[in-house]
Amino acid sequence: MKLAVGAESLEDILRWEQERGFAEVSYIHTRHRPTRWEELINGGSLYWVIKGVILCRREIVSFDYVKADDHWLVGLRSKNVLTEAQPRRPFQGWRYLKPADAPKDLPTGDHGEMTPELARALKEAGVW
Repeated sequence: MKLAVGAESLEDILRWEQERGFAEVSYIHTRHRPTRWEELINGGSLYWVIKGVILCRREIVSFDYVKADDHWLVGLRSKNVLTEAQPRRPFQGWRYLKPADAPKDLPTGDHGEMTPELARALKEAGVW
């Protein structure tokens, strides 16, 4: 899992990606490579936490070190996979999900009506 800093909604993530243009693989920057990086490039995904809720994931395909800038590029497949909304508490750095704890993918074309605010309210009310 990784926090989507600056994103207010899933639409922000999608808009940012459209602005960058289409590529089979796109990249994000991180200062520290996750300790379990080898597991992640063999079928792992980055789950975006947007305003305290996981809403989508992208398959991780590579980690490349940029010595000149002292950071890592994380290669991600360009296709976002929408997931069931799953609330998450604030955290720093990389966090790992066991497969059984990962949110399920939404069926193709089902964008759901669950906003981060609604998911958080349901969690706080103890009904989710």
